[in-house]
Amino acid sequence: MPYTIAEPCVDVLDKACIEECPVDCIYEGGRMLYIHPDECVDCGACEPVCPVEAIFYEDDVPDQWSAYVGANVDFFDDLGSPGGAAKVGKTDFDPPFIKALPPMGES
Repeated sequence: MPYTIAEPCVDVLDKACIEECPVDCIYEGGRMLYIHPDECVDCGACEPVCPVEAIFYEDDVPDQWSAYVGANVDFFDDLGSPGGAAKVGKTDFDPPFIKALPPMGES
């Protein structure tokens, strides 16, 4: 998994990263966005446009947000690899620990 989205995205869902992604691998869950680990081509286009600095290269995810690496994988357990977020649209799913978080972010 080249890039992952962490806690600063929860309840913000800015979507600037979606517009920059050349392979449409950033999917919208109920409370945050998720990068598909198999569809991401490691280009890094999403990282600098994130206004809340929630996107990290997998080796650079801060320790306090390391659980989000697994969350970005778990999000796709049932969804699989549809070959692009535009085909799926918004889902109402989040991994359990994200769903259980108190409200946060700017929205």
